[in-house]
Amino acid sequence: MKKVYANATEALSGLLHDGMTISAGGFGLCGIPELLIDAIVDSGVKDLTIASNNCGVDGFGLGKLLDTRQIRKMISSYVGENAEFMRQYLSGELELEFNPQGTLAERMRAGGSGIPGFYTKTGVGTQIAEGKEVKIFDGEEYILERGIVSDLAIVKAWKADDTGNLVFRKTARNFNPPAAMSGRICVVEVEEIVERGSLDPDHIHLPGIYVHRIIQGDHEKRIEKVTTRKREEA
Repeated sequence: MKKVYANATEALSGLLHDGMTISAGGFGLCGIPELLIDAIVDSGVKDLTIASNNCGVDGFGLGKLLDTRQIRKMISSYVGENAEFMRQYLSGELELEFNPQGTLAERMRAGGSGIPGFYTKTGVGTQIAEGKEVKIFDGEEYILERGIVSDLAIVKAWKADDTGNLVFRKTARNFNPPAAMSGRICVVEVEEIVERGSLDPDHIHLPGIYVHRIIQGDHEKRIEKVTTRKREEA
């Protein structure tokens, strides 16, 4: 099976449709699939449901899809750092399903593992638990969370071989592997595609069985918040 494609537009060809659900990897601006996001913006597909920790920042990452009003609903943990996200939500233009970060990551992983749901203590007694099944285990309350299976997963990895075995770099491992697992189809952008067999099996973070299409590209790697200190005088 051919998995390597020339660019993001080609890799997403035939996969996008209005009203679809997309799982997106990354955390803040770390490890986000920025090239695939740009291609989705250019496609004009709309009424999207996006499952992602957050929605980028104003004018970058998933924030671009907010600017073009292509997102109908976000399934997220964090809405900070993006004024347009907050504005659309508070004005009723954007539907939002809040999830604790660990719960969201586990919902993606569960969906990709064929697990339809799981019980967790996180969120018990809060708005997170409203409308959800509650069950008692060992005298403690747990709420049922459903696994997420999306139409498409878009993720960013550091390296891949042509079979789709992936290596993520540092904190890019937080949401990218579970997001990749949760998609019926997974498209990955990487910094480098290496020769088959060159990756140490012990260093592979996600096996190629989850990956359907791969592109290699250049990435901006924007810093979300730049913090500096004054240079000390010699």
